[in-house]
Amino acid sequence: MLGLGVVAVDDVVHVERYPAADDKQPVVREERVLGGLMGTALAAASRLGGQCAYLGVLGADELSLAARKGLDQAGVDVSLISTQEHAGPVHSVIVANDLTHTRAIFFNESLTVAPALSDIGADVVGLAKVLLVDHVHLSAAVAACRAARALGAPTVADIESAKAGELMALVDHLIVPRSFASAMTGSSEPIEMVRRLHGRGRRCTAVTCGSAGCYFQAGDGPAAHQKAFVVPQVETTGCGDVFHGSYALALAQGQDLARCIEFASAAAAVFASRPSGWRHLPQLAEVLALIDSQS
Repeated sequence: MLGLGVVAVDDVVHVERYPAADDKQPVVREERVLGGLMGTALAAASRLGGQCAYLGVLGADELSLAARKGLDQAGVDVSLISTQEHAGPVHSVIVANDLTHTRAIFFNESLTVAPALSDIGADVVGLAKVLLVDHVHLSAAVAACRAARALGAPTVADIESAKAGELMALVDHLIVPRSFASAMTGSSEPIEMVRRLHGRGRRCTAVTCGSAGCYFQAGDGPAAHQKAFVVPQVETTGCGDVFHGSYALALAQGQDLARCIEFASAAAAVFASRPSGWRHLPQLAEVLALIDSQS
């Protein structure tokens, strides 16, 4: 798998309650976790046994080094990362309320830089069985999808921007959250969202709905529903990214599309049952065990 998109470094500050304006509140604990649409998807696929590479741009600063090290430790190939002065990952400061399990996220994406179009050729894209992209750097994602289409390699996308119409038209496997699908289609019914979003010639369109499962349409077949796997929910941050990475991995392994959806749903459920952070990403045996237990 080859991924092109966002990697993030999140500094999480845990408190017992949010202070009022101009008030103070002691910090219970602090931690740094890695995230981002693409970073988490690739780390998840790698943890599940996939061979993954990240095509992106980072700097030489402390945040960039943390992102690169985290990807490498997760088993993601970092040899395609370009180094550019003043570039960096998305950086977020997250204030987490440990009593209400809510959080306030303050993010800065001003340092993110897209790969040069000259770096997105057939010699790079052709290395992958599956290309995974997000919507953040649209021109680069469109160029990569065009290269993949010319080579016959399937593309999977995580899109949450209404400005990404050109990219959506190029994607073979479109997986989007319910909120975005509703905004794009004007429908409140997930199965109708799928039908309206499913483009001619697209292999699969899926709308993820959290505990309500996933609705999808494969090729010219009817729209279908994958029920959510039942787990004790602890944290849902990053579950959508795990879904994308797991789906792309199953696709690269030649699984049929219904099985790809089932596998991705189970992987996301396992991740939702534990605290966030890449160290809690699911193992293959855990995902398969959950599928077997609830089939």
